[in-house]
Amino acid sequence: MKLSRLSLLCAGLLLAGIAHAADADHIHASHAWIRVLPGALPAGAYVTLENDSGAPIALRGAGSTIYDDVMLHQSSTAGGVSRMSMVDSLDVPAHSKAALAPAGYHFMLMQPKQPVKPGDTVTLTLQFADGSTLATDFIARPANALDAGDAHADHAMPGMDHGAMSHDH
Repeated sequence: MKLSRLSLLCAGLLLAGIAHAADADHIHASHAWIRVLPGALPAGAYVTLENDSGAPIALRGAGSTIYDDVMLHQSSTAGGVSRMSMVDSLDVPAHSKAALAPAGYHFMLMQPKQPVKPGDTVTLTLQFADGSTLATDFIARPANALDAGDAHADHAMPGMDHGAMSHDH
């Protein structure tokens, strides 16, 4: 009898831990969008994160059911050369915001399992250092979009060709 009570207690604690890990109620996502490039080129994903808690939290990565590989990157330009480096995390300060945006931090979305076209919604599950996650819907935009609200790309700008860039890992 004691063994079954202990098993039930352990199972309950495990489930409570899983429920906590899946709930990032202290982080809010907005302006989530993906710049879709033609063919099999990698896409870039951007989002603004707001941390309502009293402690900083680190974004560690993301997962997707549509893309096989999602990596957190940072773009930079030095001496007229654009570079992209994979990073381990991005800190979201307490009671503040952090943005993943073109020419800065972003997610690289590689190897789509199906074609993604402008107007599609892709869910990425954001993963934080404290074990919490946040499922976030990203709206696919055309290659010449500038931001999440640029549905028609009236101010067209060529998309960054991730395939031609140096990837420092």
